[in-house]
Amino acid sequence: MPSFSTSALQFDAAQLKHINDKLSRLEPQEILNWATITFSGLYQETAFGPSGNVITDMLAAQSHSVPVIFVDTLHHFDETLELSQRSQQKYNFLLHVFKPEGCETREDFTAKHGDQLWKRDDVVYDYSVKVEPARRAYEQLNAQAVISGRRRSQKGDRAALQIVEVDKASGLVKINPLANWSFQQVWTYLRANEVPYNALLDQGYKSVGDYHSTRPVKEGEDERAGRWAGTEKTECGLHKDYFAMRSAFLARKKLQQQAEAVAAAPTAVEA
Repeated sequence: MPSFSTSALQFDAAQLKHINDKLSRLEPQEILNWATITFSGLYQETAFGPSGNVITDMLAAQSHSVPVIFVDTLHHFDETLELSQRSQQKYNFLLHVFKPEGCETREDFTAKHGDQLWKRDDVVYDYSVKVEPARRAYEQLNAQAVISGRRRSQKGDRAALQIVEVDKASGLVKINPLANWSFQQVWTYLRANEVPYNALLDQGYKSVGDYHSTRPVKEGEDERAGRWAGTEKTECGLHKDYFAMRSAFLARKKLQQQAEAVAAAPTAVEA
């Protein structure tokens, strides 16, 4: 039976199932309390979506001091960046911001990768703006576990989500305390507890990502239907296998370099 490990814990697949069975009977606040007791290198990873904001408020209500990782893709809506500041001011958490490698601004990213990389090659884009910065964050901060706002009701790849998952390659533990919640439960909590939320939610958005690939959700559509609309894509790669994403990224970059070399090569001149 495969074994997964972090520097704090070691447990096999059977034990992981046992943990999930136990936690599935608990409220999100109880799951968060378990996480803070269990892991020393614990972080909340959020892009300040509705679920992440609920978790931040729950942690603060329990007086848990959990630092936050925010992957700034440099393509967020202004409303998202404003919310990140407003949330940090209200809850006073330690905020760690990670950006695409070698870039501080959107202009830096365009200068390095060209215009509209997300249209030309979404694999290279996802790896550059999400996967690599997140991996760098885990390594630099020595993260043992991260708290995520993912929920089964978001469907897609998340439909079979477990409360506790383990990255088999790195041993990083991902904890999803709201896995059993619906969007309505999230929204009710936000309003009842006066939790800061993205102003775009009042304009029909339910899941907010990068500005170029997010639209409001129409009546009757799934919660994340506004993300990557018109494609079969449901995840940016942040919660997929890192090594598979890196391998795909390197393969795409190699093809790109070969194409650029061919384009730059001098053409034969007839004698």
